Amino acid sequence: QVQLVESGGGLVQAGGSLRLSCAASGRTFSRYYMGWFRQAPGKEREFVARISWSGGITDYADSVKGRFTISRDNAKNTVYLQMNSLKPEDTAVYYCAARDAATLTSRSVDYWGQGTQVTVSS
Repeated sequence: QVQLVESGGGLVQAGGSLRLSCAASGRTFSRYYMGWFRQAPGKEREFVARISWSGGITDYADSVKGRFTISRDNAKNTVYLQMNSLKPEDTAVYYCAARDAATLTSRSVDYWGQGTQVTVSS
């Protein structure tokens, strides 16, 4: 069992930055692919970014490429999402996710966090 707790959300003006953190319980954090997803009101949950077990492979949604960076610290059981140049369309609840396999999609997740709200004002 893995518990994921997100933090770092909030209200920011367009063009600003936020860093989300996701702290994981357990001693097997490094065996999980980790990712971030988001869900805006009235929309489906969508993929944002994911990172491999060691952090050597990352993948991003086209909408955030060049603005967001995912990273992880296995010694701290934590994954991060640095969000720069934020836009109003980035407004959503952001969820951390873990998968004990290389396939991490919104339909292939072993554990979800509770979510953290990110609001970007124009």
